[in-house]
Amino acid sequence: MVVSIDLEARLSAYREKVEASLGELVTKEMAGPSAEAMSMARTVLLAGGKRWRPVLTLLAHEAAGGSPSEEVMDLALAFELIHTATLVHDDIYDGARLRRGAPTLHIAHGDAQAIIVGDYLFVLGFGLGGRAENRIVDSVSTTCTAIAAAELKQMRHIRDLTTRPEDYDEIVRGKTAGPFANACAAAAILAGASEEHIENLKEFGMGVGIAFQMVDDLLDLTGDLSMGKPRGTDVHEGKMTLPLIHALTVLHGAPRQRIAEILESFNDAHWDELTELLNEAGSFDYTRNLIETHLINALDRLRRLPPTSARELMEGLAEMSLGRKL
Repeated sequence: MVVSIDLEARLSAYREKVEASLGELVTKEMAGPSAEAMSMARTVLLAGGKRWRPVLTLLAHEAAGGSPSEEVMDLALAFELIHTATLVHDDIYDGARLRRGAPTLHIAHGDAQAIIVGDYLFVLGFGLGGRAENRIVDSVSTTCTAIAAAELKQMRHIRDLTTRPEDYDEIVRGKTAGPFANACAAAAILAGASEEHIENLKEFGMGVGIAFQMVDDLLDLTGDLSMGKPRGTDVHEGKMTLPLIHALTVLHGAPRQRIAEILESFNDAHWDELTELLNEAGSFDYTRNLIETHLINALDRLRRLPPTSARELMEGLAEMSLGRKL
């Protein structure tokens, strides 16, 4: 998709606000008793990225009728800190050596210290989110517990060729889409929005989050370093992504047996054959169609809110984040 220069500039202004506030938080922590933990955490925390979650939180708050405030920025940073904590822990589980081009924390400092830093980021994020009213605190808590439950379920399904689409959906809703949904809902609650608008924004976040993960699944099988996703990370780690689950579901006989053999002992020599089998199953097109469906449904829920500049930017952000598939 073609993104207008104006849209990019307007979204960049929100990202810059997030980066500035994040920098202030890091500086404050570095001057206190948590300096050692933050000195390690800041390498991954300030390593860049699109900041989709905090920017979406700020925009959802405005779309729901809220005005910029310290409270909503705290909430936006809370979801970003929680997300970063999950990255630190994920890298340990996955044995990843690099994160955004730099050594992962467990490679640089060891597993034990990386676990502590991840825990520190979780607590720091929850502390910021915990400054709001009880309903928002419950939303932040739900995000954290759902991430943990989904992570455990995903670990149980590593290299599990019997993984069902229902299992995949549960994992994605807990680990990836839930934080998007709860960030949008919490922002709307903070803005004093109606229950209808809160629910619409929550469903928008859920739909975008699910589609976002499906795009990631496609990129893992096609690869594009310019988009920050090298080919095959998930396949090598044995994660059951949607195209793989679909192919195992629809293929029968020799093709199904062959894709199972490939996934059970995958190496880079199998790429062409795996791609051919996925094309035969129609798994790439199936995933692309679902991405479009989730995006259309998400935008439908968003467009039930009054037309505002913030709503327009949310539409653009959703399409930009999912446009990686093109």
